[in-house]
Amino acid sequence: PWPGPARAFAVAASQSDGFDNCFYLFSGRDFSGDSPWTVHKDGYRYNPRLGSWDRLEGEFPVMAGTAAPFGTNHILLIGGRNGTNSDDRMLRLYHTITETLTEVPVSDEIDLPVTTNVLPDDDGILITSGEIRPGVRTPVLLRGTLQSTIHRLTGLDIGVITLYFLSLALIGWYFSKNQKTSDDYFKGGGRIPWFIVGLSIFGTALSAITFMAIPAKAYATDWSYLLFNSGIVLAVPVIVLLFIPFYRRLNVTTAYEYLEARFNPLVRILCSIAFILFQIGRMGVVLLLPSIALNVVTGFDIFFCITLMGILSLAYTLMGGIEAVAWTEALQVVVLLGAAVTVLVIVCLQLPEDLGTIVATASEAGKFNLGSTAFDLRQPTVWTVLIATFFTNITTYGTDQTIVQRYLTTATEREARKGVYVNAALTIPATILFFLVGTALWAFYRHYPAELSMAVRDSDAILPWYISTQLPSGVLGLIIAGLFAAAMSTLSSSMNSAATAFVTDIHRKLSPAARDGRALLRTARLSTLVLGLVGVGFALMMASWEIKSLWDEFSKILGILLGGLGGLFLLGLTTRRANTFGALCGIVASIVVQILVARSGYVNLLLYSTTGFLSCFIVGYLASLCAPRSDRDTDSLTIYGKRKPRT
Repeated sequence: PWPGPARAFAVAASQSDGFDNCFYLFSGRDFSGDSPWTVHKDGYRYNPRLGSWDRLEGEFPVMAGTAAPFGTNHILLIGGRNGTNSDDRMLRLYHTITETLTEVPVSDEIDLPVTTNVLPDDDGILITSGEIRPGVRTPVLLRGTLQSTIHRLTGLDIGVITLYFLSLALIGWYFSKNQKTSDDYFKGGGRIPWFIVGLSIFGTALSAITFMAIPAKAYATDWSYLLFNSGIVLAVPVIVLLFIPFYRRLNVTTAYEYLEARFNPLVRILCSIAFILFQIGRMGVVLLLPSIALNVVTGFDIFFCITLMGILSLAYTLMGGIEAVAWTEALQVVVLLGAAVTVLVIVCLQLPEDLGTIVATASEAGKFNLGSTAFDLRQPTVWTVLIATFFTNITTYGTDQTIVQRYLTTATEREARKGVYVNAALTIPATILFFLVGTALWAFYRHYPAELSMAVRDSDAILPWYISTQLPSGVLGLIIAGLFAAAMSTLSSSMNSAATAFVTDIHRKLSPAARDGRALLRTARLSTLVLGLVGVGFALMMASWEIKSLWDEFSKILGILLGGLGGLFLLGLTTRRANTFGALCGIVASIVVQILVARSGYVNLLLYSTTGFLSCFIVGYLASLCAPRSDRDTDSLTIYGKRKPRT
């Protein structure tokens, strides 16, 4: 039952409210026998997950009309009776996130039927036959199409984007002269300054997921995920005191070389393969997001956009190796943050009281909510996010080759630590900035609901929609360059680091005689090309899938493929008793637990990395106790060994 009177001829539809798919009930009329009946104008939302009803603000005089979900968060309300003697010649759009209702009058030449159906029809809708007056039906079918006023790229915009790409090409060409061996290609010969390393780490972690998916998440929901993105601060002490010294002391090229030294080659190869698979998935996500934006702004086919992005990223990554990747990422961070600040400033200027409107409106609606403090691991509560962010960031910054590789490109360990500090210092203000951009977009469309078209069919496309309809020429080009920067900073890192893992951990194991620097450099570039093309292919596949939120999908991929790696590294670093048998058992247990958790829904998807981490560590240690103790001295590979003085 809902908190309202009984009714007939009600109008209903299902649509997402940003958090969940909900059931919406509007209007209807009462039962009053032969006496005149009354039209109800109330509306309700039922959340199946919470099992609760909420009454909607506003009036919905749409009795006997028709409702249909449209786009990602719109409900289209067609005609109906409004309680007067005249028929209602209105199309209404209810937006479930901003909770706003807009009305569009319909020409007198068109009779909107009641008690009818609405069907999707390519880029519009088809309204079937229905009743146009009491007792009078119509054989007419009505078809409506969407018209969107999108600002296409001008010559000035194209000039800004071209300048950005020329800068990337110049950086790639400049550093191509330094690529003489695979060590130059993968580690930059230790020549990269610490501040560039810090910006590079920040750019790698930032990505298109931050630029598009985080504002989209803040726009659709609240700030529950804010603490998750700021969790690097919790992980910094562990990274600089534990992981970086080990990697620098062992003089490794990949993080997984440590696993061979601590356990055996099989463990190293398995983990390296898991990392490569994850990077292919990551490339798919970070290619798809900006391609959605380009599709919205330029009208280009999304498959063409994905292919174009992939080829451009491959070009400068192949030329300049990790040096080109690091320096271009530093440039991309500046462009990306500049684009985000520009969007926020323009939104503020378009609202009545600038930033005050955003803060007041969003506060009243609870958009700054950091999540419930209840200890419910199935929901993104404060406790869930804090637990998840600690283990996820330990895994990411301690074992992810895209990040670990940066620690190895500086001249000294001290500079590597300073690079991590730079990244941590940038992460918190940048995270707040991107969440604020999403909340600002929500406030803008709450004040101007007519500006939000039903053409927005992807929840991650809200920022591209805004920039394509509200920004002037030149500024639009800057923001598009920011979208490119968001994607390509992460994409180039994934290509280079996946190739590093393949050449160092797999190719050299299969071909021990492959030691020639030039030959390995050719293999490195070839593997970069192949893995990059596979990532592009995966993005093309994802473009044909129906995905509600790429943030959520990325979190699932991260947890399932890499969740156990953090636990495995910590097992080797912090325990003397851990052995190969225990490590393999921990890996298997982690995979099984991840599959069970993903299917059962016992915990929120943010905790996938946590469950993988803990299951691998606990099972790995217990299994190690069951195996015979090894006589091999591994103290130097644990925290109990003597350490060299820091430099």
